[in-house]
Amino acid sequence: MTADAAAADSAGSASSLHRSRVVIVGAGPSGLTLANILRAASVDCVVLETESREFIEQRPRAGFLEEWAVRALERRGLADRLLENTEVHTECEFRLAGERHRFPYADVSGHRHFVYPQPLLVTDLVREYADVRGGAIRFGVRDVQPAGIDTDQPSVAYTDPETGERIRLDCDFVAGCDGARGVTRTCLPPERTTVARHDYGIGWLALLAEAPPSSDCVVFGIHPRGFAGHMARSPQVTRYYLECPPGDDPENWSHERVWAELHERLAADGARPLNEGRLIEKRVLDMHNYVVAPMAYGRLLLAGDSAHLLAPIAAKGMNLAIHDALLLADAFVAYYGKDDDSGLRGYSAACLRRVWQYQEFSQWLSDVFHGASSGDPFLAGITAARLRRTLVSPAAAIGFAELYLGKDTDY
Repeated sequence: MTADAAAADSAGSASSLHRSRVVIVGAGPSGLTLANILRAASVDCVVLETESREFIEQRPRAGFLEEWAVRALERRGLADRLLENTEVHTECEFRLAGERHRFPYADVSGHRHFVYPQPLLVTDLVREYADVRGGAIRFGVRDVQPAGIDTDQPSVAYTDPETGERIRLDCDFVAGCDGARGVTRTCLPPERTTVARHDYGIGWLALLAEAPPSSDCVVFGIHPRGFAGHMARSPQVTRYYLECPPGDDPENWSHERVWAELHERLAADGARPLNEGRLIEKRVLDMHNYVVAPMAYGRLLLAGDSAHLLAPIAAKGMNLAIHDALLLADAFVAYYGKDDDSGLRGYSAACLRRVWQYQEFSQWLSDVFHGASSGDPFLAGITAARLRRTLVSPAAAIGFAELYLGKDTDY
């Protein structure tokens, strides 16, 4: 029996049958943004999430939203709490060879970054969808299994965590918003799908410190010992990154070693001393990216990390997830409201234009961040030249700011 046939057989044997126009697998930024917009447009949908509500509302993730994303959420009525509680950044700072270089990207582009950690956004979106709008969401489901995605009668089966009952949701479409480790991406036929992957060959030690931010903006430390990053998460918590070998053990990094390296790599004339504090998260990220193309097959459409992964180098992942969700939501609303399927047919191509722009910028920025520590004097020299040009050339500054803020990037 083929995998598709086995899935269909398992889904067909479910003891309880239900129906929804759209089944959304995954309650992250893309799935919840999509769900809220569909709910507001009276398009019937159900969200399935394998984790608990408490887990997704506390899971540490990204923290920077581009202004276009904030304004898009605001227009949909999904940004009230965000705008009340966010911190706005208008500059970033590069530290290189003991010197500080401020880059005022708001002055250059007219756009800003909004600091709003993903758990807070997810909390807001769950509340709006489930508590305010009465949307259907199932937490803690097990063994999620899409079936029939290449037919006009797709379905998603899952096991109820409380009763153990196998339930099948018949639907018109399945939206795969369940991330890099989710099940929906595995449903795409390999012979019809390309997965383009890039491994940077480096790791980042991701840290959360119970310490107030030590700068009023994001700081990028470019150092022969390795990259270091400083990003505010709240008035009491700061995200730090340290370049490290891929696959390194976080336990190799004691409290003392972490702070010694951060002080060393972020040192610069005139910089404020770092505020030290207890490390409440410590994990190693192996830097890699991938893109799945196309992002749709049959009645399955992918969004967010299910379709593309971006290392946190350029803080683009959550923004891309929201972009996908907005396009997919508008496509569904047009389909059900106007019998217009052009948005669904063009969804993958429309998303991938921005995906590849963000991937290219991430690669460019990674070269700048890691050139000094590459061990290659030539790479170190040319990446330093790139940064100097960005800082002193008005034309180069505009190009950098446009991509850094995600403005007009769908070339």
